[in-house]
Parts: sequence; structure tokens; C-alpha cells
Amino acid sequence: MEKINVKNNTLDKQYQDLLQDILDNGVEKKDRTGTGTISVFGRQIRHKMSEGFPLLTSKKMYMKGIVTELLWFLRGDTNIKYLVDNDCHIWDGDAYKNYERRWETEGKFLSPPVNKFTKEEFINEIKTNLMVAKELGDLGPIYGKQWRSWHTGWDVVEDKSKEAGVRRIEYGIDQIANLINDLKTNPDSRRLMVNAWNVGELDQMILPPCHYGFQVYTRELSLEERIKTFEPFVTLNTHEECDNVGLPKRAISLMWNQRSVDTFLGLPFNIASYGLLLEIIAKAVNMVPDELIGNLGDVHLYSNHIEQAKEQIGRVLTYDERTEMLKEAMGIENYKNAIKELMPFGGGMSEYYEAYKIPNRTREPFPLPKLNILLHFNNEPSFTPEYWLVDDFVLENYQSHPSIKATLSN
Repeated sequence: MEKINVKNNTLDKQYQDLLQDILDNGVEKKDRTGTGTISVFGRQIRHKMSEGFPLLTSKKMYMKGIVTELLWFLRGDTNIKYLVDNDCHIWDGDAYKNYERRWETEGKFLSPPVNKFTKEEFINEIKTNLMVAKELGDLGPIYGKQWRSWHTGWDVVEDKSKEAGVRRIEYGIDQIANLINDLKTNPDSRRLMVNAWNVGELDQMILPPCHYGFQVYTRELSLEERIKTFEPFVTLNTHEECDNVGLPKRAISLMWNQRSVDTFLGLPFNIASYGLLLEIIAKAVNMVPDELIGNLGDVHLYSNHIEQAKEQIGRVLTYDERTEMLKEAMGIENYKNAIKELMPFGGGMSEYYEAYKIPNRTREPFPLPKLNILLHFNNEPSFTPEYWLVDDFVLENYQSHPSIKATLSN
């Protein structure tokens, strides 16, 4: 059983510091959405997976949406129907905006009725009408297409069922399958990379990739790491004994690159998504998730996210606020008794604040949760996420501050 040090949550602190960095040092910039941003350039997030699953606790996160989107990518899917069917709506705005552009330029095409759909009608049609979903739900060759079928060419084959007598077959490179294979056969390779920035197809994408590529890196675990990181039912003293019970031999890290970072809404999602991807890949190749690293380019806050960012950073609680929290935690009678006991000695209440875990700030981080993956790969050669379910990924002990609402700019 892998040990997780849940007491150390440096991730939320890094993220809150990054929000403050943008507020202090960001420059005003215009953007494609017309919202306006304040922006800094070139920042990095680093997280040790041994500290817990990287899901922020300084605001409540939507884990189901994170899992759903990543499974969508890994399936090679680019149509929002899968997302809509699983109640994940983060791409709705982009799909609807594309629909509006097509309506204006192409007029009445295929499935829509005479009157243009509202956004709500559009999403409902995607969910219930397969023809509409096929025609209007696709977002072009975005992440899933590039990850699982990077275009390399077409071939024409005979097909007597078609009027023309031929059909075209597209050939593509499955970067994810290649990555899994290379990790199993050549784990020290410096070419363990997946890229989504296909220059030849950018103009066909509803939105060019924000996080445009990732690289993984593995290293051998020392005997001490193998023994300490896991708790087998028997005492292990050698690498051979560890091998006999199937303990991982290597640790694996993942680093992603991101050109554009919606820091308030997007980045927390991206961090957790790549943390999830690292966990999945690690389990598929029997390695230990090690470090998660994000290289961030244009790191910005939208102008309508400024107050939300300040709320998530939080502020130092006043003495009176902390006292009220302590009274509530202890009960008023116990609090009064504690005061009486301390008064003759001139002592303070610091030990009680610590014992009852009274925070210093309004959004002080909680310990990070743990992720359990219920899938069993058993060294299977195939990597088939089309059969995986959202419920195969179980989050344990997630405690967070309340969610903070903000508008997504498309």
C-alpha cells in the first residue's frame, strides 16, 4: 500500500502565491474574448505526488468533470456529446460559439430548425439528437485527436457498398499507446513525449491547445525507497524479494507545457488533470508517481476574476474571529475553564488553537486527498480508456473550502 504524506500541502500555497504574484506584478493585456486580463510570463508549479493528489483545497473542485474530460481526451474523442452525456459542460461555450459562427456564415445547414438554437437548446439537442451531435458537436482535431491519432495521411480502398466504389481511410499515430510501450521497453528514453500542437491542423481546431504537450521521465527506485514507500505483508530485504511481490522498480514524473493559463478557473483543473494522467500512466506501467511539474507561459487573471482570486488567497483572521472559532470548537464551558486554568500562570491559548486546528487565514489549505484507481491493467498490451468509467477513480478524504463562482470566458 503506497504511503501518502497528507500533512504537507504546499500545492495550495504555491497556487495562492501565484495568484498574488499576478495581482502584484501583472500587466494589463487585451485578449481574444474581449474580457481583458492582467498577465505575467513564465512561471512554474511543482508538486510531489507523495504529498497527496493535487486537487486544490482552498476552493471546492469538481473532480467528476476533471475525470470526464481526461477520459474524453484519452478516448481520442473530439465531440462534446460524451462530455454532455456525463454532465461535464466545460466545452459547451466553445462549441456553441462555433455553432453561432457557422450559422452566420453557412445559414441553415443539416439539422437545425429554421430558428437558431439558444445555448440551452443547443446543448439539449447535442444530448438527444445524434444527427445534430454529429454535425455540430465536433470541435475539430483538438487534444484527443492529436494524442490518439496524429494525422499522417489518407489511403483509398475499394468499398462496393458506396456509390463511388471507394472510401478514404485516415492513418494516424497513437502517441499515448506509443508512450506506454516505450515506458515498458525503454524507460530511460529522452523521447517520452506527447504533443498536441499540430501546426498543420491548428486552423481546423475550435481552440488551439492551451496545454500543448507533456513529457515523462522515469528513474530507478532505490531499495530503501521500494521498501519504505510500500507496506508489504512480509519483510523485504532485497530487490529480488521486492520483484517477487510485484513492487514497482521505477518512479515516474510528468511535466506539461502550457502557453496560455486561465489561472483562476483553468489552472486548478489542469493541475489535477495532469496529476490524474500521471497516476493512470504510472499504474498502467507499474511505476510510482513521483513529481508533477507545470511550465506556464502567459499566466493571467481575467478582469472579472480579480475579486475571486483575492478571496481564494484569503486574509489573516483577526484575534476575535479565531477566538470565536475556538469557542465553537471547544464548547463555551470548556473554553471558560481553559481560560481560568491559564490565568494564574499568565499563559496563552496557543496550544488550544493548535490542538483544535484553528486556522490563521480564511482560506488556509487542508491536507490533500488521496486517489484510488480501481482499474487493473495486469500488464495488458492495450490501453483502452473507452471501457473505463468515471467511477473507476475514487477520491478519498477530500476536504475543501467552499467553491467560488466565476464566469468562464470563451
